[in-house]
Amino acid sequence: MGGKVTSLETQKRSSDRMNVYIDGEFAFGLATALAMDLYVGTELSDEEIATLKLDDEVERARDKALNYLSYRPRSAREVRDYLAQKEFSTAAIEETLERLRRVDLIDDEAFAHYWVKNRLKFRPKGRRALSYELRQKGIDARTIDQSLADYDEAAAIEKAAASHARRLNHLPPDVFKRRLYGRLARRGFSYDLIRDILDTCAFPTSNSSSEESEA
Repeated sequence: MGGKVTSLETQKRSSDRMNVYIDGEFAFGLATALAMDLYVGTELSDEEIATLKLDDEVERARDKALNYLSYRPRSAREVRDYLAQKEFSTAAIEETLERLRRVDLIDDEAFAHYWVKNRLKFRPKGRRALSYELRQKGIDARTIDQSLADYDEAAAIEKAAASHARRLNHLPPDVFKRRLYGRLARRGFSYDLIRDILDTCAFPTSNSSSEESEA
C-alpha cells in the first residue's frame, strides 16, 4: 500500500536520525543520510519502504560491527554471531558482512594467520589446539591448513614450557614435571613434543616434599 510522507523530524536523542511520518503517522526511523532524498509529499511504495528500512538497518549493523572490529580482527562467524546477538535481521547481517569483505575488514584467511601469529607470540599452543580454536571461529579446513603450514610448534612449546617452568620452579621435581606436563597437554601439544621438552627441561633442585593442591 505504501503512502505519502507527511513529516520528517530530527530525532531528539539522535541528531543524525530522522523520524519519518507517512499519512500522518510515525512510520520508521531513518539515518539522516538515507533520508536526504525524501521530502514531504514523497510517495513511497511498500517495496521502497522495505528497502529504506533494510538500508537503515545495515547502516546500524555496520556501525556495531566496526566498533566490534576495533578491538581486534574477527572472523566472519564472530561478526555474524555478534550481530545476531544484537538482533539484526539475517538480511542486514549478510549485507553488512559483504560490505565489510569488499573493503577487507573481514577476511578469514588474514584472520587465521593473525590468530596463529598472535597465539605464538602471547599464548603459544599446539597445532591441534589452534586448529580447534579456528574451527570454532568458523574458519574452513583449507584455510586452517594454510595458516598452520609454517607454524613452528617446537618453538611454541619451548616458549610455553619456559613460561610455565618459571611459575612452577618452587615445586619439588616430581610435582614440577607432572604440573608442567599437564599444562602443556592442555595447550594442545602432542605427547612426543612434551616428552622431548621434559627431557631437556631444567628441573628445580629443591628437596621440599610439600605439594600444591592440584589445579
